[in-house]
Amino acid sequence: MDWMIAASSVAAVMMGILAFFVRMRAAKKPTTAKKIIMPPLFMSTGALMFLFPEFRVTLLEMLEAIAVGMVFSLLLMKTTNFEIRDAAIYLKRSKAFPIILMTLLVVRLISKLVLSTKIDIGELGGMFFILAFAMIVPWRLAMYSQYMKLKRQQIIDATEKSTIRPI
Repeated sequence: MDWMIAASSVAAVMMGILAFFVRMRAAKKPTTAKKIIMPPLFMSTGALMFLFPEFRVTLLEMLEAIAVGMVFSLLLMKTTNFEIRDAAIYLKRSKAFPIILMTLLVVRLISKLVLSTKIDIGELGGMFFILAFAMIVPWRLAMYSQYMKLKRQQIIDATEKSTIRPI
């Protein structure tokens, strides 16, 4: 059982490092609504884990995981911004984002180590899935909203430029 906790902790660290590098690369290319929406949709397939009884959580555990995930999402929302460059919308690099991402990872690992002595590993896996999903969905919705505002502004700006004709 301890090896499962250690293995999942190592996997979480690897995923955190991967997320960091993906985010840094994403800032170099224009973003799209599809790139914002797809990660939570792909992640939602993980909810199939709840078909198996060992991953099911109580209502209280679910509410706790959702609350923590939403608090974590607020930190991510604060450090995620877009900018218009070269007539495209780019994710703006934030110096705080990598620090927040790594801090969330450390908090999550410590929580897992503490909670794994009290909660079954399957239930804990279910709780951390709910936490991650409750973190990514509000964050991505906020990103999408911000992206669409910039997109509308681009359209308005382009329309104004095309309707103003020199005399």
